[in-house]
Amino acid sequence: MPGLSQSSSHKAEVTMSYPETRRVDQVDKLFGEKVEDPYRWLENDVRSDPEVAAWVAAENRVTDAYLATLPGRAIFKERLRTLIDYERFGLPTKKGGHYFYTRNSGVQNQSVLYVRDSLDGPGRVLIDPNGWAADGATALSEWVPSEDGRRIAYGIQDGGTDWRTLKVLDVATGKPLEDEVKWAKFTAVAWAHNGSGFFYSRFPEPEQGAAFQALNLNHALYFHKIGTPQSADIKVYSTPDKPKQSHVGQVTDDGRWLVITTSEGTDNRYEITLVDLTDARMRPRTLVRGLENSWDLAGNIGSTFYFVTDKDASRGRIVAIDAAASTDRLREIVPQDAATLQGAKITGGKLMASYLVDAKTEVRRYTLNGARDGAVPLPGIGTASGFGGDQDDPETFFAFTSFATPTTIYRYDVRTGQATPWQTPKVAFNPADYDVAQRFYGSKDGTRVPMFLVRKKGTTGPAPTLLYGYGGFNSSVLPAFSSNRLAWLEQGGVLAVANIRGGGEYGKAWHDGGRLANKQNVFDDFIAAAEDLIAQGDTTKDKLVIQGGSNGGLLVGAVVNQRPDLFAAALPAVGVMDMLRFDRFTAGRYWVDDYGDPAKEADFKALRAYSPYHNIRKGKDYPAILATTADTDDRVVPGHTFKYVAALQVAKVGDKPHLIRIETRAGHGSGKPTDKVIEEYADLWAFSARWTGMEVKPVE
Repeated sequence: MPGLSQSSSHKAEVTMSYPETRRVDQVDKLFGEKVEDPYRWLENDVRSDPEVAAWVAAENRVTDAYLATLPGRAIFKERLRTLIDYERFGLPTKKGGHYFYTRNSGVQNQSVLYVRDSLDGPGRVLIDPNGWAADGATALSEWVPSEDGRRIAYGIQDGGTDWRTLKVLDVATGKPLEDEVKWAKFTAVAWAHNGSGFFYSRFPEPEQGAAFQALNLNHALYFHKIGTPQSADIKVYSTPDKPKQSHVGQVTDDGRWLVITTSEGTDNRYEITLVDLTDARMRPRTLVRGLENSWDLAGNIGSTFYFVTDKDASRGRIVAIDAAASTDRLREIVPQDAATLQGAKITGGKLMASYLVDAKTEVRRYTLNGARDGAVPLPGIGTASGFGGDQDDPETFFAFTSFATPTTIYRYDVRTGQATPWQTPKVAFNPADYDVAQRFYGSKDGTRVPMFLVRKKGTTGPAPTLLYGYGGFNSSVLPAFSSNRLAWLEQGGVLAVANIRGGGEYGKAWHDGGRLANKQNVFDDFIAAAEDLIAQGDTTKDKLVIQGGSNGGLLVGAVVNQRPDLFAAALPAVGVMDMLRFDRFTAGRYWVDDYGDPAKEADFKALRAYSPYHNIRKGKDYPAILATTADTDDRVVPGHTFKYVAALQVAKVGDKPHLIRIETRAGHGSGKPTDKVIEEYADLWAFSARWTGMEVKPVE
């Protein structure tokens, strides 16, 4: 059996023996260039291809054998279980006088849905998904109460897949109804206010055996009437002439309007379509046409709709559109600010607007005419989210978190402006023992980039350091608590989070600066973060680990190829590693907004230049690599990581281990049971500790 051997001293170099991976003579001629793809067969579905399944089993045996030799693994596993074992609550939703919320008692694999009949009353279990699967890998996903609070529509996510099965529960009895909706995906659930049914989005049922790999096309919005079979569902909106478009619906708080948001990729470029629900024919009419700008609904007053948009405002502004007016329908309510507007919601008659100020949250209040009306007091530097609820209800809730502050739920009274804790976690550590700082560094082109640094007080450099980044899809990386990261910090490690370009921290310009032909800026920003950490004495090359997932997995793979000398270890997770074929699987075709289209020559050349699978530098000494993926990942199909690691293992890139950890019955990340999370991070941190020289000790 392929395995590994090493000397009696754990500090000595290991000699890896990897499974032999069959090569095929696959060469594509693309824009005059011959591109080899010798591991094309590893794109096949592990569930249906015995050869891929055998390769996965062989790779996991090698990885498991190596990880079993790491002395810190058991210590990390035990401490992770202790750190995550605290009561956690989700934001409550108030409907019909009831409060619905999720709770995890500590180490439950899945959080449980509860209901209270009053704000501080006893909770009653509504949905406990922990008995749905023996391995805990079937999760409760979306859940939305009806307006009167009598019913809950909820989603079931099995094994981490993006597919959803939607069901309905009677709140009074706790019993499910017979209603069942299949093949929902990338959906919201929006109830009609009379409780007769709900709107949802789905794709056509895939062909047999193609559910986890086939392209997702022909998204459509449906209405499901309670008590009827799915075959009777009404198709409300679709664009069969434009099969790449997606459509998601939401019902306004007054119950009159269905607002349909149409997109084509991952860019925040939308069309807005209205359906007057008082019209039995449900005829759609377009309010905003063109797929040119972002339009996020904040609420409505009659036919006047309030949106957050980047139209003529790259950092966002709030506007109102009068759907009843024939001309001059748009007017500015809150102009663009130096800070980045993340979102807004009409709550308690006020506009609650969330801004990012150097990647930290600030929440401001405005009247519906745009006059400044104070701010929401936050407990410190961190991230606040929430402020949902009905437009006329002054009671709302928000969550606050930071790197050393577990998520606390606050009740906020819009009338008084007072925020009071509703659920405060009790944890097995003292948050005051940790320092959180922010500094700025210069990238290759001189761009000023922010970076958060977190460490336990008394930790001095150079220390083992974990550098995390994402850099894509307008997604901002904000301060947030993680029990998993705390286990690293407790051992004297440092956490660095770089807010590199491609994200949304500074609005559209920051995003545009790191996508398409500008994607190299993302890698340059991340490399510059590593160099700054070394120059400032926080760490050294042989103590630095880089980590990222999904688009961040691509980031790690690309940066390792470009600067293999700069890192001790790398942890790419569920990464997009083949940039020439990403658009051929499941949701990959959405990503051309950020990456470009491999079928276009200019985009192909940019993608070919950094694609991790195609740019492994033979003869260079690479850091230790532990790549992670999962067999049910139908967002970034595991073939990306399979091919990348197969190429790494055959290339002559040094003697450090280049391993793959393949989780079973898990997907892109959401819905993963707590047990699997603990096992995974114990492996990641033990691997990182081994290659940074961290001495892992039991925590008293």
